[in-house]
Amino acid sequence: MLGERLSRDHLAVAAALLGPLALAAILIPFRASVANTEAALVMLLVVVAVAANGNRLAGYLAALSAAVWFDFFLTRPYQTFRITTRTDIETTVLLLVIGAAVTELAVWGRRQHAAASRRAGYLDGIGVAVEAVAVGVGPSELIEEVSGQLTRVLSLRSCRWQYGVAGLGHPARLKHTGQVVTRGRAWDVAAAGLPPETETELLVENGGLLQGRFLLMPVPGSRPTREQLLVGIALADQVGAALGGSHPAGR
Repeated sequence: MLGERLSRDHLAVAAALLGPLALAAILIPFRASVANTEAALVMLLVVVAVAANGNRLAGYLAALSAAVWFDFFLTRPYQTFRITTRTDIETTVLLLVIGAAVTELAVWGRRQHAAASRRAGYLDGIGVAVEAVAVGVGPSELIEEVSGQLTRVLSLRSCRWQYGVAGLGHPARLKHTGQVVTRGRAWDVAAAGLPPETETELLVENGGLLQGRFLLMPVPGSRPTREQLLVGIALADQVGAALGGSHPAGR
């Protein structure tokens, strides 16, 4: 997965550097008959294509490359980096600015799409747990399923279940508000992730009665968002709903 992403990024950077150059070279025979503003719009198409399919670096490189080669090949005097008319200067600057703006829009769009995909995945995970409760899947199977989902959603190194204990070993605690508390103080998950030196307990209750807890050990460097923490709590609540009074709190 990482190798594929690096390969795509490398291809995007190569396209950013070479695409505008190739297109400018193609436009050379037509530069006397095509207005510079029209040529700039054609060059901008390359920037849009790279920004839509690459990363931020590739988009900015494409905008810079398009501006440079537009200046060099398509503005008088040709084959120099000098620009002698105000219109050409403005067109070159606009090409660079619009290219940067398009890149930022493309990055924002990809982030929104990724966030929507993650939310859909979270809802699917909760749906699986709800369905398991509805069809009466055994507690062991449900706990195993939810443990796996907690591991994925919260980027955990391990997730283990214990029946009917709370506070044993003085771990940090993920409260149902989404706040993490350790040694009586709030822990900044957004800045530091889940506490790395101790497991974090997530209590599972039903009707105010303790059923057990999940013990969460994070992958070093992971920083789950508040949204992810609340999804984890919702998953744990499904275990509480399933267990009900079937396991005494003291087990």
